[in-house]
Amino acid sequence: MNALQTFLSKQSRRVVWAALFLCAGVGGASAQILPSVQRGTVFAQANCERCHSIDKVSPSSLALAPPFRTLHLKYPVDDLAESLAEGIMTGHSDMPEFRLDPGQIDDFLNFLKSL
Repeated sequence: MNALQTFLSKQSRRVVWAALFLCAGVGGASAQILPSVQRGTVFAQANCERCHSIDKVSPSSLALAPPFRTLHLKYPVDDLAESLAEGIMTGHSDMPEFRLDPGQIDDFLNFLKSL
């Protein structure tokens, strides 16, 4: 192997290792979900997902149910805390009324903010 091949071989290995290191760092950060966000996600899956989109891309299965990722466009997310504590009621009968305790509210709001 001549000097150029050895240099390129070492450079290639460095590039590969750097890419793997960066991917592992980025992937690890995005793969970690805060426990609060996870609990809020579980609540949304159990109580909201049948009508609302609770992810970053899917449409809602019920047309009049806004995707949760767009709620911040109509309401400041933190302002929803009072409604969640007092009971969210809507103009249609398909949506159940929810009253959440303070911990559940924080979890749910953190979930919404994660979208």
